[in-house]
Amino acid sequence: MTDYRRLSLWLDACGDDLTPRAALDADRDVDVAVVGAGYTGLWTAYYLAVADPGLRVAVVEREVAGFGASGRNGGWCSALFAAGREAVARRAGRDAALALQRAMIDTVDEVGRVAAAERIDAGWVKGGTLRLATNPGQVTRVRAAVAADRTWELSEADSRWLDAGEATERLAAAGVLGAAYTPHCARVQPARLVRGLARAVEARGVAVYERSPAVAVRPAVEGRPATVRTPGGRLRAEIVVRATEAYTVQLPLLRRALVPVYSLMIATEPLPPGFWAEVGWQRRETVTDGRHLLVYAQRTADDRIAFGGRGAPYHWGSRIRPDYDRDPRVFAALEAALHALLPGTRGAAITHRWGGPLGVPRDWHPSVGLDRRTGQAWAGGYVGDGVGTANLAGRTLADLVLRRDTELTRLPWVGHRSRRWEPEPLRWLGANALRWVASSADAVEARTGRPAHRATLLDTVLRRS
Repeated sequence: MTDYRRLSLWLDACGDDLTPRAALDADRDVDVAVVGAGYTGLWTAYYLAVADPGLRVAVVEREVAGFGASGRNGGWCSALFAAGREAVARRAGRDAALALQRAMIDTVDEVGRVAAAERIDAGWVKGGTLRLATNPGQVTRVRAAVAADRTWELSEADSRWLDAGEATERLAAAGVLGAAYTPHCARVQPARLVRGLARAVEARGVAVYERSPAVAVRPAVEGRPATVRTPGGRLRAEIVVRATEAYTVQLPLLRRALVPVYSLMIATEPLPPGFWAEVGWQRRETVTDGRHLLVYAQRTADDRIAFGGRGAPYHWGSRIRPDYDRDPRVFAALEAALHALLPGTRGAAITHRWGGPLGVPRDWHPSVGLDRRTGQAWAGGYVGDGVGTANLAGRTLADLVLRRDTELTRLPWVGHRSRRWEPEPLRWLGANALRWVASSADAVEARTGRPAHRATLLDTVLRRS
């Protein structure tokens, strides 16, 4: 049996023994069947159970709740939506883009509210996010992002530039020239959140079946209900919710729906009070910087630094394998980046190294929707910003299933359909070329201090997506 504690620091410290729940062992009729016991699936089940306690809801999970990205991510419950506001506005209009922005901001507090109400000890602390600038090229880019926020009705209270002194007062990182700050992010212990959600939905009558992989998901046809088939039995339901994120590519006919991109993390041992007295970080902000190849960090509840980033290759044919969770070259690069940013971490033991896939749609645009004719609902494609977005997805799916016309069901990501990714070898070439461009642009900017011209390729791709 899989040692689930080895999958991440978060699962290792989640506070329960991770013994799998019973598998589905017979055919059952339910109102809503959910495939996937991560954030999307469990938030959907939670809001359905709250809204209609008599609804029969069942969740099937291939491994255990939180096995995927929900138990391995960076622990940022942010207001970030993967598709840029400009891209959303081009498709749906400025007002719709602003409504989605407001909904994401509200979502951060909603996660904290439910965690408190359900007594889920998820370490939710709303310290905001610092985006550091450590060379002149990053200063240009980060300041431009703050200026752009003003054009989207975000005030100084939502997003502001901190000069070098203000930034260093919050976090005394090496070489900081300034930073952008937004309050709209909370640090969480992600596995405690997802495991707590699983217990909360069970307490409300939802059936959660673990070690029950969905080997086939079939739409409703000619009066026959939609079905989810597992090795032990089938769920027959009016609505089936697909909440499988990166693992969607392992379902029949959906291999090109998303690209599974690996993000890897390391964590230090708990650091002593003297370290924190020197660097600050008292407000527990989540932290990133202005580079193109993303890094992200948090100060954990037990005073470790959890530090992650992109850089792992895309694997041919959208393959997902356990050995891809660990890449020594990426771990070494993350450790070097951590030491460069916070030199005081040199000599601290790295106690955990882990990773996992996240889902990237062809247009970088998350989506949520329900096709009532086939009984198929879905949500995902969060591009790594799923801790908050999955909560919004769960609330939206609950409204859609219950036929409610709400502000959430009118948001512009509802019903969005991304086109499929290209077949191989184009998919492999494109995904890895973008990774190389981002990495090389960061190297140029670190060396010269000037914005790298090749980075315009990345901006062009993302703007047109």
